[in-house]
Amino acid sequence: MQISVVIPLLNEEQSLVELYNWIVKVLRSNSFSYEIIFIDDGSTDGSWKTIEALSENDDRVKGIRFNRNYGKSQALHAGFLKAGGDVVITMDADLQDNPEEIPELYDMIMKDDNDLVSGWKKKRYDNVITKNLPSKLFNAAARKTSGVKLHDFNCGLKAYRKEVIKNIDVYGEMHRYIPVLAKNAGFYKITEKEVQHQARKYGTTKFGINRFIYGFLDLISIWFLSKFGRRPMHLFGALGVLMFIIGFVTAGWIGLSKLYKLYHGIPNILVVDNPWFYIALIVMVIGTQFFLAGFLGELILRSKRDKERYLIKKTTPNI
Repeated sequence: MQISVVIPLLNEEQSLVELYNWIVKVLRSNSFSYEIIFIDDGSTDGSWKTIEALSENDDRVKGIRFNRNYGKSQALHAGFLKAGGDVVITMDADLQDNPEEIPELYDMIMKDDNDLVSGWKKKRYDNVITKNLPSKLFNAAARKTSGVKLHDFNCGLKAYRKEVIKNIDVYGEMHRYIPVLAKNAGFYKITEKEVQHQARKYGTTKFGINRFIYGFLDLISIWFLSKFGRRPMHLFGALGVLMFIIGFVTAGWIGLSKLYKLYHGIPNILVVDNPWFYIALIVMVIGTQFFLAGFLGELILRSKRDKERYLIKKTTPNI
């Protein structure tokens, strides 16, 4: 199979049939072998009934329904597990992503030998204050922190070589940083393509300004995990040992100073009256805690087991 189209969605009943027809028209006109995987992330409207109806009429349409809303990252994770195409295309279900981009995205993976191609919505039809400006700031911070030179990390329209999505773990709210996860996994051929952005036709956006706040927090997390996620002792252990040594040396200096002054009859205050004594103790305690945190991190890392992060309520029979 050449292409898997993975579409996470939440309450997009009005747009699904139109999106399906548009995708099928593009794929058939280019003679692609394909599958379309819809992941219903806990919709409360008739989205799932629409997906079931589409699947009954076309066995290349497959559906996964979550028990409740778990988030876009979990939906993509479930779709990636089922995707069987050589190239996996992700796109949103709100008709703001243009399926006409799919053939060129496919060629950029298969012919140009890229691992990942990210869409760049250079011209956007979103609110400037609530979405465009925060998005520019967020993308600038992501480029600086991750080293991945993309203009639009948030664009849902992306193309992946199959090996990429089978070897990265999309969790939490990390769907924004799939290019960074891919880079950390050793897939360095990452590029972007300017894509057409369309105004939302039905419904309202499911994302508010808070997604950028969470996005920045996730950016810090992924930076830390990329640096020390597989070796927490390197950070916490080193900090702990350094702080313990500083505290120990300070306490030793206080003790030796006390003995020296007693031996030479020099007036001196009690050790417990010296504020540096308490500072030294606190530094040693914090250093010990840092070391233990690194040690526990290593133990957790070695004993970690994969767990299901979402509950699938139902699937279409052909998946």
